[in-house]
Amino acid sequence: MTQQADLAKRSGSFALGGDLTVQRLGYGAMQLTGPGIWGDPKDPETCVRVLQRAVELGVTFIDTADSYGPFVSEMLIKKALHPYAKDLVIATKAGLTRSGPNDWRPVGRPEYLRQQVELSLRHLGLERIDLLQLHRIDALVPLEDQVGELALLQKEGKIRHIGLSEVNVSQIEAASQIARIVSVQNLYNVAKRDAEPVLTYCEEHQMAFIPWFPLATGALAKEGGPLDEMAHRLNAKPSQIALAWLLKRSPVMLPIPGTASVAHLEENMQAGTITLSDADFETLRRAI
Repeated sequence: MTQQADLAKRSGSFALGGDLTVQRLGYGAMQLTGPGIWGDPKDPETCVRVLQRAVELGVTFIDTADSYGPFVSEMLIKKALHPYAKDLVIATKAGLTRSGPNDWRPVGRPEYLRQQVELSLRHLGLERIDLLQLHRIDALVPLEDQVGELALLQKEGKIRHIGLSEVNVSQIEAASQIARIVSVQNLYNVAKRDAEPVLTYCEEHQMAFIPWFPLATGALAKEGGPLDEMAHRLNAKPSQIALAWLLKRSPVMLPIPGTASVAHLEENMQAGTITLSDADFETLRRAI
């Protein structure tokens, strides 16, 4: 059990905001819902076990959002893990509304963001959210009103740190004039790296970069492809190699692979034990 509890620790650590140390390989809780990220999961008890197993494997960073379900993911986290271990950091997001399966609409009105933060506090059973990320910037609302409301909630002690999601460098810079931003969560994986400029900015400013959809491998994993060949040579799964590549890519990278399967969770956590050579890393980097 001790060896298994060290799995996430093998990925290294990062200090969110300089004061919240987490293991870099975390867990994304989006898939703990019904189809279309809507409603309850088919097997809630298995989802509870997945969350508990993640913590057993050493995960100290769990990412969720009020819109997952909505609220289903947050309430499952509370059911599975409350009262929380002292070293467990739960990050959640607000700013996307849901009107049905696979339907996501940004709403950044200050009163809405405040309402959602209050609901997340209740659903998670927290007095303060360690990391609250603006899920999307609402183009219809001034940025200073959106980030400013989160900063006000921070001053009130309801939020510890503020992050952003799906933003570019200029948006990060603009938000940073309103409040301190400690993390960015953008689409990024070994096969899709459009967010490289944002990652570079995060490295320069010691912000956490949280890649969502981290397991996507695209054509790299096809039979005979570089990821497939590497996985066979290293006796690993392509998904594990993809995660190991992310961990090697940057010290500010916090991958959050998600799953509703205990077996897949355990498989993902093994990625922290894989150390890619510089040559293997470059092979995958240049393959796209």
